[in-house]
Amino acid sequence: MIIFGASGHGKVIADLLQVGQQEVVTFLDDNPKVDTLLGIPVYHSSEFKQMNDFHMLIGVGNNLIRKKISTLFKVKFAIGIHPTVVISSHHSIGEGSVVMAGVLINPDAIIGKHCILNTGCIVEHDCRIEDYVHISPGVSLAGNVSVGEGTHIGIGSSVIQGIKIGKWVTIGAGSVVIRDVPDYAVVVGNPGKIIKYHSSDE
Repeated sequence: MIIFGASGHGKVIADLLQVGQQEVVTFLDDNPKVDTLLGIPVYHSSEFKQMNDFHMLIGVGNNLIRKKISTLFKVKFAIGIHPTVVISSHHSIGEGSVVMAGVLINPDAIIGKHCILNTGCIVEHDCRIEDYVHISPGVSLAGNVSVGEGTHIGIGSSVIQGIKIGKWVTIGAGSVVIRDVPDYAVVVGNPGKIIKYHSSDE
């Protein structure tokens, strides 16, 4: 396995894989700051010529950058799931997504490509999470919540059942979302309120 991104998020993915008895061959990075990470060698992406021989996960937390990287490399993307995850047999997870320690995924949840389900989050039944979403540690999504492409839900937030969150939304840490959220909105507080809008997914 190869991890693109030799930083904090990449380190967590490497640990996830190692706990699951999967070998991490190397980290790749376009601007490497270290020669090794967790004892694993780090190479500039241009220096590593065997990329197509391995599966890859992207160890970058920024949703937009992760999307751009996923389109640059024509490689086989893996799925990373920590052994402590509690996950229904009735689910779908897209390529490139990672599911961290202590996550709970209930029946008929659908997770898109290159998503991050971070430590201890809860994704209840019938949730729909589109590509490049980051669900932060400790987030709780009640049943039948939908989350649009590229959205980031901040640490410790809660979303009540049936809510629709648009694409490239930012939900601030600790927010409580009780109303639908339109595309590009920035939401904070309890109850969550829109404070501004992103101009686009860029």
